[in-house]
Amino acid sequence: MNNDSAKEKQYERFDPVLRTLHFFVIISFLTLVLTGTTIKFSGVGIFQTISKLLGGYQVTGFMHRVAAVITFGYFIAHLAYMFYLKRKNGKSYKYFLCGENSLVPNKNDFKEYVQTIKWFLGMAERPLYGKWTYWEKFDYFAVFWGVAIIGASGLLLWCPEFFTKLGVPGAVINIATIIHSDEALLATGFIFTVHFFNTHFRPDKFPMDKVIFTGSVPLKELKKDRPRLYKQLVESGELEKYLVDPPSKRFLIVVKIFGFAALATGIVFIILIIYSMVFLYK
Repeated sequence: MNNDSAKEKQYERFDPVLRTLHFFVIISFLTLVLTGTTIKFSGVGIFQTISKLLGGYQVTGFMHRVAAVITFGYFIAHLAYMFYLKRKNGKSYKYFLCGENSLVPNKNDFKEYVQTIKWFLGMAERPLYGKWTYWEKFDYFAVFWGVAIIGASGLLLWCPEFFTKLGVPGAVINIATIIHSDEALLATGFIFTVHFFNTHFRPDKFPMDKVIFTGSVPLKELKKDRPRLYKQLVESGELEKYLVDPPSKRFLIVVKIFGFAALATGIVFIILIIYSMVFLYK
């Protein structure tokens, strides 16, 4: 591989399918937060105003359900795509679940977590992160947990007559209301604080990590952020297989506009949520 051409190329971390799915994650999640908080904090003036601007609670309810359908859609599509990649790569399920580049947490993630804390305290070197860090794996499975718990309770609330006719006790519907509301609030708080910090607000990524939109990173950045992965790709001779052209300047402008709009929306809503909780419980 020619060194000059390698410098012009970038490493593709996320292919077009994964980037498209994440786009739907952002759109659906922001819509769910926007419409859900108008109900969660219906006693707070600012959220009453937001509901009116959107057309009232009938409209926000419809928007909420559409976003929920999109959520189930991208979740199913993602699972299908993971199985497709597994078959395409010809790897075993054991490698898929326990291999070097698996998203399933393992002992090494715990070691890297401990070493990261020591690194923060100046007691150790920065861990040699691989394809996925421990916090990325946590974020990944948090979506599974959220879709399962929030999605299941949301379906109960969406079709209570249907499920009670199937024998679901009415008390379960009441419990689902609490679970759906509080778990959704927890997910919102986590995404707009912890996830935003881990992904975008860390000093080396601030003010925004564009990789989930562009899909690729410069080789210099890959070598610095994920040295274990870089070494693995070089030693296996597979690095060139993942090299792509860098994104165009025009596309980067679109990415920045969309990305900063999403970040700003999240920050505004976490401020409004904190204000509302103080207002309601003062």
